[in-house]
Amino acid sequence: TLAGTMVSSQGVSSSRRKSRKRHFQAPSHKRRIIMSAPLSKELREQHSVRSMPVHIGDEVTVARGSFKGREGKITSCYRRKFVIHIDKITRDKPNGQSVPIPVHPSKVQITKLQMSNGRQRILDRKSRPKLEAKGKISSSEVAARG
Repeated sequence: TLAGTMVSSQGVSSSRRKSRKRHFQAPSHKRRIIMSAPLSKELREQHSVRSMPVHIGDEVTVARGSFKGREGKITSCYRRKFVIHIDKITRDKPNGQSVPIPVHPSKVQITKLQMSNGRQRILDRKSRPKLEAKGKISSSEVAARG
């Protein structure tokens, strides 16, 4: 392609209307990916991965909004509403009942991963190309890992 001409994929629309429709009508398996959060600097260096889908039991720090800086564990992931509930971020109702305040996963940072459901395999798969590009592991080691 020539410098200055934009390359567009045939199957991808740039329409705002279609993008929003696909986002809000996304099936559950795609919402899982949409509901990803960045990893903390320590986890990023350790795993060579920038972000992961959130999971119940992950420890997070809120990075944006009125609860910025607050930490807690994820108690529920509400895929239908694209929100997570964090154990220490609650509000008291007039009748005294405590209700969790919803937070969007992109506004938190994962500080500790809950290792389950093949998450180690996911981390290995995501970090493999980066490690190979940096020359930290060879192609033969990549093949041996799976």
